[in-house]
Amino acid sequence: MITYKIHLIRHGRTAESAEGLYLGRTDLPLSAAGKRELLDKAAQFTYPPAQIVYTGPLQRCVQTAKLLYPNRMAVPLDAFNECDFGSFTGKSFAQLKGVSAYQKWIEGGFEAAPPGGESGVGLLSRVLGGVQQIFSRMMAEHLTDIAVVTHGGVIMSLLAACGFPKREMRQWVTDFGGGFTILLTPQMWMRDRAFEIYAEIPWRGVDNKFTDDFDILDGTFYEGNRP
Repeated sequence: MITYKIHLIRHGRTAESAEGLYLGRTDLPLSAAGKRELLDKAAQFTYPPAQIVYTGPLQRCVQTAKLLYPNRMAVPLDAFNECDFGSFTGKSFAQLKGVSAYQKWIEGGFEAAPPGGESGVGLLSRVLGGVQQIFSRMMAEHLTDIAVVTHGGVIMSLLAACGFPKREMRQWVTDFGGGFTILLTPQMWMRDRAFEIYAEIPWRGVDNKFTDDFDILDGTFYEGNRP
């Protein structure tokens, strides 16, 4: 039985990343430091092979794909765009913490949306549609390795909803240029909308197998890397 691998990779760092803003769909390029960081990771570790590279439509995703996969044409796909934060776009937690609409959104769960923005349910629905589109192509064309360069929130939402082992969403935070390889089988995906989370990206170990012994799973990575 063929096992299909989708490599989910978070885009590189922008100049605004350190400011702790809800960047959302603001179309910002990678910073010079962000480009160097990606190239350093690619030189030191291993990014998985990919027969096709899909990206979110924003510059920071497309540029990351070109740096990590220079011999593959990036194929933008709207399904993997960042969450639309509506009126909160471009603002920081410090600016919003006293705003009642912000508190309502934070406390409202997966179905809540920022004013003029997108809910967690809406984001997950379109991302699942994107995975289905890619997986259908993989099966039709017998492709076994596809990379998707997207956003941290997209990866977190998808893994928390469909991935095994089961973890809370915050435990799937990944650094810029990082991510996870997921394994899909037709039976598991079509029947349960589920997949196995197999490896951390970039690959570092001998067999690249996913384990739960790195900081991200106990929340310590998240605590130092809040959006």
